[in-house]
Amino acid sequence: MSRRHKAERREVIPDAKFGNIIVSRFMNSIMRDGKKSVAESIVYGALDVVEAKAKSNPLDLFVTALENVAPAVEVRSRRVGGATYQVPVEVRTERRQTLAIRWLIASARARNEKTMVERLSAELLDAANNRGNAVKKREDTHRMAEANRAFSHYRW
Repeated sequence: MSRRHKAERREVIPDAKFGNIIVSRFMNSIMRDGKKSVAESIVYGALDVVEAKAKSNPLDLFVTALENVAPAVEVRSRRVGGATYQVPVEVRTERRQTLAIRWLIASARARNEKTMVERLSAELLDAANNRGNAVKKREDTHRMAEANRAFSHYRW
């Protein structure tokens, strides 16, 4: 990482259907090889399926799923006198959201349903109900931080 300049954060344009920046960021993370229209159809398709299954506002469910997956603490490696410690640190808001999005997408891609729309909708529903691999990932992260709480005085 360059120590001269901090990388500029790009402005994310809200998505077309909901006018939500988080959905837009989620869409950008789903996107592969610059195929935005494919990512758009996947996300909107999944949210439509979620709306049909849950009979509620898909945006609220999406936000709930993200909140349920977002970690509060994580461990970071810190080298002290030849030993490397896993030091628990609180996660910044921006990173919480980024990790939640990343974990949701990774969990959805790892599922066994046929299409990505089905996988993503199932993972979103699971995450909203505090189930699924993405939530398990958050629990594992919290467990790791809890186990290494003794090293929290090495925080920087």
